[in-house]
Amino acid sequence: MFYYLNGTVALLEENLAVIDCGGVGYACHTTAYTLAKLKVGEQQKLYTYCNVKEDAFDVYGFATREELGVFTQLLGVSGVGPKAAQAILSALPPDKLRLAVLTGDEKLLTTANGVGKKMAQRVILELKDKLGAEEQLPLGTSATASAEGKGKSAEATQALAALGYSPSEIGAALRGIDVENLPVEEIIRRALRAMLGR
Repeated sequence: MFYYLNGTVALLEENLAVIDCGGVGYACHTTAYTLAKLKVGEQQKLYTYCNVKEDAFDVYGFATREELGVFTQLLGVSGVGPKAAQAILSALPPDKLRLAVLTGDEKLLTTANGVGKKMAQRVILELKDKLGAEEQLPLGTSATASAEGKGKSAEATQALAALGYSPSEIGAALRGIDVENLPVEEIIRRALRAMLGR
């Protein structure tokens, strides 16, 4: 099937982008993350996933190969179809989804439209070894950071910085957290909750 579509953005709607490729408009179901990167009238490449069924041929498009990769991994979770995977990635861009899986934050996953507690638990359980693997995390956030003497606080700080939080936001969120006695995953979870006001 199509690996990508490269053309002019003709139309943007909620969860949908139409890409004009040589006079043919391809309707691509997509995420809020990808829609934020698109502008009508501009040239754009979308990496695609084709969902073919007896009564439908749906194209899903993503601005990055990373997002497409996470989308296909979500489809490997039992009970998660293309629409649920799209909803999850609309609520949580790839980096935030990785962190939610790593920290076991099912509440964050249930912020996605149509995702309940059971589905969130399955996503965490089935993707922990894939999305949460150390090689997938930003540099410096793996367990080797402790071995290098950077400490749990530094690991948590780097992981949160990779998600786009500023040093001042991270510093404020880490205040009052028992960094010495909690696992890194729990430190990150509590810091995220503090910054998200939960």
